[in-house]
Amino acid sequence: MEQEKIIAYAVEEGFAAAAVVDTNNIVFDPMFRPYCEENLCGQYNANYSCPPACGSPDAMKQKILSHRKALVLQTIWEIADYSDNQAIKQAKKEHNAAEIRLVKRLRAEGCDGFIVGASGCALCSPCAQTLGQPCKFPEYQYSCMSAYCIFVKKLADACGMEYSCGQGLLAFFGMYVYE
Repeated sequence: MEQEKIIAYAVEEGFAAAAVVDTNNIVFDPMFRPYCEENLCGQYNANYSCPPACGSPDAMKQKILSHRKALVLQTIWEIADYSDNQAIKQAKKEHNAAEIRLVKRLRAEGCDGFIVGASGCALCSPCAQTLGQPCKFPEYQYSCMSAYCIFVKKLADACGMEYSCGQGLLAFFGMYVYE
């Protein structure tokens, strides 16, 4: 599928910016995994898409590198108060919902791949892992950038996207990894 068409679909789904990169140009750094282990989001060992269930940093890196391309996606949100967890959670939810809408369009045209979300998967609440059941939506399940140990600031810079958007604005990033 042509890069221009993929990017156009991303813009139509509401992303502020989108760019295609070669996966071998993505910078990985296992120093990001401890952010997951701090469990500030409450999903560590409670969600199939989060550590440790999602896989080791090296396994996650290899999952991405087994594909050639990644569509990097950015949304920008007005957030009056950076401590407003509800507003941030809602923005992440909307970002990830836009990724799923985009994935459905891309897959319908034969562009198979997987999502890297702006947060851990929140398709089910609670995650089926906590109930000892298999994932209900494995085709849409997504892990976050930290679980993959992606250096998001360097990725944003490489794509010409703002990482820090200024006072009152917050950017979220995700990817669709394909080919």
